[in-house]
Amino acid sequence: MSELPKNKRHSVMIDNRAKLVITGVEDVKGFNDTAVSLETTAGGLLIKGDDLHIDSLNLETGEVSVDGTLNAMQYTGSQNGKTKLSKLFR
Repeated sequence: MSELPKNKRHSVMIDNRAKLVITGVEDVKGFNDTAVSLETTAGGLLIKGDDLHIDSLNLETGEVSVDGTLNAMQYTGSQNGKTKLSKLFR
């Protein structure tokens, strides 16, 4: 597993399935009360839950805080930004 440069670090901290703090966020792709879709330095990240809302967002520092009931998290892309579909169209 390759190490990310220090300015590209990504971390996820969950507190009691009610608060989520994520670093290394590059963009918020979309959100509603049941899902939050983010682009991170480690790839796409989909967060699912109930009564979700973005408590704080700072794209300059790459930090996002999400409150609500967290049910699932799934990475949807690769670390180097190349998904399986993009590899087809080299």
